[in-house]
Amino acid sequence: MPILVGTAGWADSDLIASGWYPPQARTPAGRLRHYAGLFPLAEADSPYYAIPNTAVVRGWAEHTPEGFVMDVKAYSLFTGHRTPVASLPPELRELAAGHAWIRGDGAPKELLDETWIRFHQAVEPLRAAGRLGLVVLQFPASCRPGPRGERMVTEALSRCAPLAAAVEFRHGSWLDPRDRDRALGLLREHGAALVCVDMPQEHPGAMPLLLAATADTALVRLHGRSAQWSGGDKRERYRHEYTAAELDDWARRARELSRLAGSVHVVCNNCCGGAAQRAAAGLLDRLSG
Repeated sequence: MPILVGTAGWADSDLIASGWYPPQARTPAGRLRHYAGLFPLAEADSPYYAIPNTAVVRGWAEHTPEGFVMDVKAYSLFTGHRTPVASLPPELRELAAGHAWIRGDGAPKELLDETWIRFHQAVEPLRAAGRLGLVVLQFPASCRPGPRGERMVTEALSRCAPLAAAVEFRHGSWLDPRDRDRALGLLREHGAALVCVDMPQEHPGAMPLLLAATADTALVRLHGRSAQWSGGDKRERYRHEYTAAELDDWARRARELSRLAGSVHVVCNNCCGGAAQRAAAGLLDRLSG
């Protein structure tokens, strides 16, 4: 099936508390096995916050079936986000001594080198098992078109290689008519997917909806359409229940995108309490019909 559908995360506290998992799925392994029995794709978001232990990632591979695919969100330090030093691997924290927070463009080269090495080591069990999909590099809104922004993207993609990557921009200027071709060309040069997003369009800098394939695999992330995107907290920004009409539209768009790329990943990133799982299930029903 060229269109794989899943959710961003499978073990957040709201989802567990919602009762979406059956009573017998009481452990992390049990919940992942249950999830993977329903969906062919998942996005692991926790590596954005800290590089995971290799044993944990090995468990992700062991508790999912053949053919299951897992996209992995890259560590925040790699994409210009403000990153707490406490989230670094303990043995590397002395390289950022005296700081509570650090950004990639201000980090010592040795620190960046070592954190990238550890990231590659961490995801190796997924790659070796044939489960690894795309590494999702999500750049902050402060990353804009121009020499500095392009350097940030190029460096991250170069360090991510040879793993397949996808780039999510968070400022709409990347897809302005005057910059769009250059941005898409940059991604094609590195064989990286543009992350096509669904999000509210009412605030400045919003990423416009653009269906474009810049690599063999295309990626869509559905963030919801909350009216609280600009002023709400994280939960309020992503709280959205996709309607039947909205899911119909996205099933059509996913098929359209599949004609431009070899495969398509669709990740539902709307919350809370099982909303993403309901949206993903609805999309799968529409795509299988």
